[in-house]
Amino acid sequence: MTAKKATKQTFEEAVKRLEEIVEALERGDVPLDKALNLYEEGIQLSRTCSQNLKAAELRIKTLSKDIKGQFELTDLREE
Repeated sequence: MTAKKATKQTFEEAVKRLEEIVEALERGDVPLDKALNLYEEGIQLSRTCSQNLKAAELRIKTLSKDIKGQFELTDLREE
């Protein structure tokens, strides 16, 4: 595991790395062993990004009116 993988990446860094992996795999000039390693890394990055998005979604606040017509912040609820 590289030092970059060992440290926590930001969402943006993970997406950028995932894009690099996709581009490399789409070119088709990567040896099989390296392609498999890149694929595995890409799957892990995809899972990490998905988890980060889910966590961010849970933190989103929506602005809504209560019965008195006053605005209040409420947690976004999953449907």
